[in-house]
Amino acid sequence: MSKLSFRFSRKYLAIPYAVFLLCFIIVPLLLIIYYAFTNGGGEFSLNNLNKFFTDPTKLNVLFVSLLIGFMNTAICLIIGYPLAYFLASKRYNINKIMVLLFIMPMWINFVLRTGATRDLLVWIGLGGGHYPILATMIGMAYNYLPFVILPLYTTMLKMDQSLIEAASDLGATPKQVFFKTVVPLSSPGIVSAATMVFMPTMSSYVISDVLSEGQIILFGNSIYLNFSQGQWNDGSFMAFVLLVIILVSMLFTKNVKKDEDARGSIW
Repeated sequence: MSKLSFRFSRKYLAIPYAVFLLCFIIVPLLLIIYYAFTNGGGEFSLNNLNKFFTDPTKLNVLFVSLLIGFMNTAICLIIGYPLAYFLASKRYNINKIMVLLFIMPMWINFVLRTGATRDLLVWIGLGGGHYPILATMIGMAYNYLPFVILPLYTTMLKMDQSLIEAASDLGATPKQVFFKTVVPLSSPGIVSAATMVFMPTMSSYVISDVLSEGQIILFGNSIYLNFSQGQWNDGSFMAFVLLVIILVSMLFTKNVKKDEDARGSIW
């Protein structure tokens, strides 16, 4: 009897989480969808959709956001993959300390990190709005690089070293071992890292606003401007578009993971 009552009582532990999920995730999403497909009077309307896809400025913001999202993801992967591979190597005893050093900036407030990055860029002559794209990309890479290193590092630690040794024993060159064995084995980490960088880059507005001195407007900036000016319907539809992009990217990464699992993660 006591065992059954214990099992029954454990269900109540999910109530706080369910309330939080309902109040702060489901209800806000429903409100965004409501405002996105209604006019100022609360009537159903596709006017917001028409305004978005016929406004060159908004389409340009979407294109720039996607471009910067892909560029930042590629830069973070190019920089983060070798670093994660180095940190995951068992030949080095200080790898845990170095991982901690990469994580430590994440403990600092996001706005403070961005402000410090701006001061550094101004000091070396790259800030102050003189090179807005370069400054923004540097800030993006700096802030989101740990989100690439951590999943890749944990994935590489779990790699079966016997497969890598077998590839070498069978006559594969170091280059072939890396690209034909190490990279496929670490593909789940690559997919996770790309997802964790691309999605927040698309919705970011602090980095571009601070480092480009307002010269680069990303999707997050445009959404913020719409809401701050009281244009809730336009802002909600842009937020809905961003939500669709995020869902599509998540489905894509999910399918990539399934394909990798189906073929054993090795080419």
